[in-house]
Amino acid sequence: MTTASPTSVDSTPIPDGTDPGGGVLGGRHRALTLGIVSVVLVIAFEATAVNTAMPTAARQLHGLGLYAFAFSGYFTTTLFALVVSGQWCDRRGPLRPLFTGIAVFGAGLVVAGTAPGMWVFVAGRAIQGLGGGLVIVALYVVVGRAYPERLRPAVFAAFSSAWVLPSIVGPLVSGAVTQHLGWRWVFLAVPVLILLPLVVMGPALARSEREHPVLKGADFDRRRTLLAAMAAVGAGLLQYAGQRRDLIGLVPGIAGAALLVPAVLGLLPKRTLRAGRGLPTVILLRGVAAGAFFAAEAFIPLMMTTQRGLSPTLAGLTLTSGGLSWALGSWLQGRPGAERYREAMIRCGFVLTAAAIAGAALVLVPGVPAWAASVAWGVGGIGMGLAVASVSVLMMKLSAPEDAGANSAALQVSDALGNVLLTGLAGVLFAALGGGSLAVAHESAEAAGSPGAFAVILLVMAGVALLGALLAGRVRTRS
Repeated sequence: MTTASPTSVDSTPIPDGTDPGGGVLGGRHRALTLGIVSVVLVIAFEATAVNTAMPTAARQLHGLGLYAFAFSGYFTTTLFALVVSGQWCDRRGPLRPLFTGIAVFGAGLVVAGTAPGMWVFVAGRAIQGLGGGLVIVALYVVVGRAYPERLRPAVFAAFSSAWVLPSIVGPLVSGAVTQHLGWRWVFLAVPVLILLPLVVMGPALARSEREHPVLKGADFDRRRTLLAAMAAVGAGLLQYAGQRRDLIGLVPGIAGAALLVPAVLGLLPKRTLRAGRGLPTVILLRGVAAGAFFAAEAFIPLMMTTQRGLSPTLAGLTLTSGGLSWALGSWLQGRPGAERYREAMIRCGFVLTAAAIAGAALVLVPGVPAWAASVAWGVGGIGMGLAVASVSVLMMKLSAPEDAGANSAALQVSDALGNVLLTGLAGVLFAALGGGSLAVAHESAEAAGSPGAFAVILLVMAGVALLGALLAGRVRTRS
């Protein structure tokens, strides 16, 4: 991996089999595990709530043409924050980037919740992305430093389990708030929940930093920081160009590609884009999985409200099954003896995800009940739980202790890049096939895209997931 000078993320690892604290909820790790899970819980609730409220927010802000931007804008700024967070963690430990990220995330929610127009709303989502990028890498570094290798699969399973309650409660609460109080309160109420992680995690994380100090902090790599900025700006320009779809759009499109391509090559491990065996393919598959699944998921609530006439609450509940089954899939990959089937679980996960995305498109066929999308998304959640958690475990296993921060950042860069590019592609397809454009001044439910626009988006993303299944065999290095 191309990275900065050597770091010391896991400078005092706990030898496997000698941990006196037992499991992830044993005396040694209990407070830290609960703190980590509480952070993921807040992020999960925000994500499920936003998916439910977004169609209403975009319509009331007259911004259906920028619908995809509200999602991809989050991941565009996350690209930059991920690289900064990885270096910050390696230099100072994860405490500062984690708590800074939580504060910035809350500020972005306030900006989005008070936005007078769609562009300000997108800006609020972009601020959220900065905070989210700082937080997620810091969490991975905490796992790498504070937990022995044998406990890491269980921690990643706990990450997924933290989505269960928000997946059930989030759409119900968000839908009710959107219908009776307004979508803005969905964003403005979440910052209150940030107090929970601050209270639970603070002492435990401070104690972990004392037990596992950074012995030799690395200097910030200005080159990687510049590359991260180039990637974020380039991705934003490409998305804007794709929305315009005219000759003027060629200028930002060419500039965006000129910035993005060299930045991606510099930020990801060598041979990642060529699916090199081992760590490069592991990093690549994270982006493929996240991009295909979440690009499809972003448009499902809008599809259910505009094509099937569901309320925001019912449309949001369509995604609930995915959150629940994701936890199941992640739990399965963390069971004793699962390690020998890691490659097979990744391939199976991608196949299930592809089938789910294609299955969700069936609700566009007259006569197919709306609940079929929820069933399909439940299948996809199992697939994502198997694939994403297994990829995370393999990344840790293939990373030297001194590279844990940089490789955690690369994994998340791939995740964010997959989301940006594939959600951006979905937005281009949506606009090109009748979903609205930057020139549209007024949107209504009838102008929210033909069934064909949603069908094309879902089938394209299903194809991307199948590509991931074909590449899964390359996570195994040759003897």
